[in-house]
Amino acid sequence: MKLWSLDRLAALNIGLVVLLVGGIIGARSVLASKTKADNNRVFELRIYHAVSGKLLVMESRFRDTTSKILTRHHLNVVGYWVTVDATDSSFVFLFAHESREEAKRNWEAFRLDPEFQEIMKAEQAEKTLEKADILFLRATDFSPMR
Repeated sequence: MKLWSLDRLAALNIGLVVLLVGGIIGARSVLASKTKADNNRVFELRIYHAVSGKLLVMESRFRDTTSKILTRHHLNVVGYWVTVDATDSSFVFLFAHESREEAKRNWEAFRLDPEFQEIMKAEQAEKTLEKADILFLRATDFSPMR
């Protein structure tokens, strides 16, 4: 029995790279504002594994429409990335939330947005998402991005 599949290792490696890059970017952005280590701020890492050959369609949807809707619902994206490894086609993005509760409220409003409902219809017509890995993260007290 394998404890770690190649997909899980790839997702973990992507996550670590995203966090590293996010820390560097965040240190130079408004996200670098210092807060106390005991705050409720959380980060949400999403790794969307694309159906073979559909990564560009997924990326286009986010560029053209989804990212605007996320912003409208206060879902603060730190950054978007795509994998460059030929064995994995994933769209990776990182959010910063003031709390898990805020994330839950904002995601619910996002899901109810009529424009997002149109995107979901497009997704049903042309499936791009194979599976999603979603992780909530708490910054350590020594992290440059808190």
